[in-house]
Amino acid sequence: MVNKYFIFVHRRFLVMSIFCLFLMGLFSGCTINSGLQSGNLPESGTFTAENGLQFHIQPLSLATLPRTAPPIITQDLSHLIKTSGRVNYGIAKGDVLNIILTNYPDINASTASLTVDQQGYIQFPLIGRVQASGLSVPQFTATLQSKLQRYLKYSDPQVKIINYRGSKFFVDGAVKQSGEFAIADVPVSVYGAISMAGGTTETGDSNNIVLNRQGNSYHLGVQSLQRMGLSANQIYLRDGDSIHVNSQSRNKVYVLGEFGKIEPVAIPEQGLSLAHVLGESNGLNSNTANAAKVYIVRDNPQYQYTNIYYVDMQSITSLALASRFDMQANDILYVDPTGLARWNRVISAILPSTSAINVISGL
Repeated sequence: MVNKYFIFVHRRFLVMSIFCLFLMGLFSGCTINSGLQSGNLPESGTFTAENGLQFHIQPLSLATLPRTAPPIITQDLSHLIKTSGRVNYGIAKGDVLNIILTNYPDINASTASLTVDQQGYIQFPLIGRVQASGLSVPQFTATLQSKLQRYLKYSDPQVKIINYRGSKFFVDGAVKQSGEFAIADVPVSVYGAISMAGGTTETGDSNNIVLNRQGNSYHLGVQSLQRMGLSANQIYLRDGDSIHVNSQSRNKVYVLGEFGKIEPVAIPEQGLSLAHVLGESNGLNSNTANAAKVYIVRDNPQYQYTNIYYVDMQSITSLALASRFDMQANDILYVDPTGLARWNRVISAILPSTSAINVISGL
């Protein structure tokens, strides 16, 4: 009996010791985290967070709905359009010319395929070297006819380019067939260049295009140009230009917190509203989400403040407001868990420890 009593006392002492250690860990340095949460935020106004960043927070309403600024024609874009007009093709070094003299078949045998050399000249019977590079086909034809008049009674050359090897451009990125392409006698626009590359892929973003020309980069968008009253067909390529089509992977909204599906949502070319993101994310989690405050965090390193908007999605009227809120690339959409959901997570973290105590108690 004495031994059983000492064993019972030892077990109780062991259980109480473990329980005390658990409480010490719970209420001292060891914390039980219920997950990501918004913390104590002011209802509106500006504040500085512990990390040093400055924030501006405001409830979302029709009055505070951010307006989408119309795209502006920048000085660089204006210069690009002015210097990228449609021009006649100029014969380039490496091009292959076919020149026919109707009344002189003996000469035609040696002029059916003439390559423009690296100095920009061709070698022509009777008259020797003739400059071709930089001239349009009509200009070169007139020059050649003038020189041939000294030697031929009927000098009426017919000139055409049979192989365009001189002027080239490059297309890469999210297109179906990236590579090098030749500029022929018909000018090639930005839109035409992307079409020659097979068009954009399913993940390609035609509103996020970079045109590189002589060390300068120009950011273009098909839809953005249209909103300015312009077109990608107004910008024609030059020799050595390159086009890069970015992927939509860089154009996403990030979803965190209590949603039905947690994954980034791509912004399509026609844009994306808050209501669309809620739908793509299978809505708010009906069991855990605190629909009273759905947050949108919008950061822009160029601005002093990071904007935080929040909207009460408990009311069906808020859906109309959500459909008018346009999302931007890298926006973060977040919704807090309810107090009950947080408590359940704390309890879930405690239960394994209490179960261990019960096991020890049963020894």
